[in-house]
Amino acid sequence: MRVLNELLANRVLWVAVVGWFVAQALKVVFTYIIERRWDFGRFFGLGGMPSSHSAVVCGVATAVGIARGFYSIEFTMAFVTASVVMTDAAGVRRAAGKQAVVLNKIVQDMAAGGLNFSNEALKELLGHTPFEVLMGALLGVLLAVLIM
Repeated sequence: MRVLNELLANRVLWVAVVGWFVAQALKVVFTYIIERRWDFGRFFGLGGMPSSHSAVVCGVATAVGIARGFYSIEFTMAFVTASVVMTDAAGVRRAAGKQAVVLNKIVQDMAAGGLNFSNEALKELLGHTPFEVLMGALLGVLLAVLIM
């Protein structure tokens, strides 16, 4: 029971959980605003606006900075981790998503030409634009300030 109480009292953990939840919920809302359709599958999907990865890691880094100090080793570790995650989201994962679009088109064209291929398409929405990463980061910082 003590462990559960400690987890529930861990405000840094709450920043991460709330950051993920809010970012994912906003993806559903933004999909509705842009496409005029509810897609609740976006709640569990990758990519899109805002980046939940960025919201979580920036929220945690900010919360750790508030709790332990922005000069602490813990903040440095959280900041470096956040930098790597956000760079990956806007770089490697975004490039992989663009490659998936091209590969899916090639497979579709080849299948139309009579070649037998798997019908399973690659996921195309994997990464984020720099703006989506920035908005996720700002969301995380804001939530950390509000929760801490």
